[in-house]
Amino acid sequence: MFSLNMFSKKTQMPAPADALPGREAPLATASHHFVNGNPLKGPYPDGYETAYFAMGCFWGVERLFWQREGVFVTAVGYAGGITPNPTYEETVTGMTGHAETVLVVYDPDTVSYEDLLKIFWEGHDPTQGMRQGNDVGTTYRSAIYAADDKQMRLAKESKTAYQKSLRRAGFNDTITTEIAAAPAFYFAEDYHQQYLAKNPNGYCGVKGTGVACAIG
Repeated sequence: MFSLNMFSKKTQMPAPADALPGREAPLATASHHFVNGNPLKGPYPDGYETAYFAMGCFWGVERLFWQREGVFVTAVGYAGGITPNPTYEETVTGMTGHAETVLVVYDPDTVSYEDLLKIFWEGHDPTQGMRQGNDVGTTYRSAIYAADDKQMRLAKESKTAYQKSLRRAGFNDTITTEIAAAPAFYFAEDYHQQYLAKNPNGYCGVKGTGVACAIG
């Protein structure tokens, strides 16, 4: 992603007492999606649902989801950590505990949560632990943050199913994806939102295993 990444080599989560303090006020960010013009922070249409996925560099991950029919809006941010309202520069130190995460607001009548899980599993390598390709550190870990009990159940079932698919394809590594109830999501800075639409030649190291996910 960014030159700071070469210094982001922390592969252990920080203890709460060691985490950076952060701040009370949210970071300034975009008000609307750069590609489709929809409001980044809402209001969202009635009946639409929200999902959260972390799978490495959030620039490329976000693009995977905004291209899917039925997705109303996407945004990049930080989740799963300790520090409130962290900056990008803080997260890449590994001392906030956050993963680079994409928020996905979608119409469940057009695209199902299982469809989104298929994009998740096929869009990265979920066996790499605290890294994704050349991006190393806790911020690049694989995670699904479930917004409700149904998402939690489907996420866990899909993890089991995809592990079997990987084994059949000859992958011996175990999936390391964190699955947890959705924590606070902190919107990232304006320049990160829809970055690869603004910078089509921008770097993103997210890459799948080539193994299909038999859901969705």
